[in-house]
Amino acid sequence: MTMRDTSLRGRRLDDRGVTTAEYAVATAAGAGFAGLLYKLLSGGFGDRLIKTLFDHVLNLLGLG
Repeated sequence: MTMRDTSLRGRRLDDRGVTTAEYAVATAAGAGFAGLLYKLLSGGFGDRLIKTLFDHVLNLLGLG
């Protein structure tokens, strides 16, 4: 076994937890984004946005 073989084998063992860490970061980012959306849409801005979108759709359908 050469020195290169052992260093590659050690590197593979060190990367085992990388996928778990990536999932943890993605989960934290998703939770933060969901919290931000909730905060925006549950306030006055969200009410105006939904009303504007609803009115626009009704106008496109010729019902508004």
